Amino acid sequence: MSAARNASSGPVRYERQGPVALVTMDRPDYRNAQNSTMTYALDRAFYRAADDDEVKVVVLAGAGKHFSAGHDIGTPERDAHLPFDRKAGLWWDHSDKEGAESRYARESEVYLGMCRRWRELPKPVIAAVQGACVAGGLMLAWVCDLIVATEDAFFADPVVRMGIPGVEYFAHPWVMPPRIAKEFLFTGDRMSARRAYEVGMVNRVVPREQLNDAVRELALRIAEMPRLGLALTKRAVNQAEDLQGLHTGLDSVFGLHHVAHAHNAEVARDSLGGMDIRAMRHHAEGRPSSPGKASG
Repeated sequence: MSAARNASSGPVRYERQGPVALVTMDRPDYRNAQNSTMTYALDRAFYRAADDDEVKVVVLAGAGKHFSAGHDIGTPERDAHLPFDRKAGLWWDHSDKEGAESRYARESEVYLGMCRRWRELPKPVIAAVQGACVAGGLMLAWVCDLIVATEDAFFADPVVRMGIPGVEYFAHPWVMPPRIAKEFLFTGDRMSARRAYEVGMVNRVVPREQLNDAVRELALRIAEMPRLGLALTKRAVNQAEDLQGLHTGLDSVFGLHHVAHAHNAEVARDSLGGMDIRAMRHHAEGRPSSPGKASG
């Protein structure tokens, strides 16, 4: 996809297929890295699906070879410095602030705040994951109720290499067992789709060519259920997770995340510990093994 087409069509596509809303991240040239423009476009798409009474189930997908390589930390369309109309909280505009005051306000909005909003969408959401689901990509998959992954999909959170304790939406010990979560973070290694299925993070693993059909079949099966029954069931399970500490855990680790950024800003080249996208990719490609199993 050319940059011109990406700019004209927007970073997120929305399509309704019967009772299913298909929300597709559409920055394949950048492995669907999430800039703020994409984040707010996703928010609008989820609101559209919530408002449409014909939609029973939402599918979140990524165009191209990869679901999402994470937050945009180095593409030509990176826009972290720009102001946006805030939707997820009451923190002030970050764009005219400096240091922790800017970063904490922005990430409270576009990362932690948005993910919490999307998790509460009262309709089932299925993530269709192929290729890379890395760092910020994990956050998008984890707010979904179900995950269907291709056999060649892989999952990773390598930000400990930046001196940061995981991505902002720190659901790791809830989506996988704590010891697996520690290994996942301590090593930064890729976890294969099969291993993710074994530890309970993924619902189904299918060949890549079957992903769309498998997700649609699952979505249509769920769509046969009553809308209110689905909404209340989703709420019940989310409440159970929160009673197990998810909500307060997210708040706690979000604070630790920003302690790490502030530390980096004092002792390293920048708040990311001097790790740019090339350095992160180099380390990831040099350590392809999956925690406990073969590489992803």
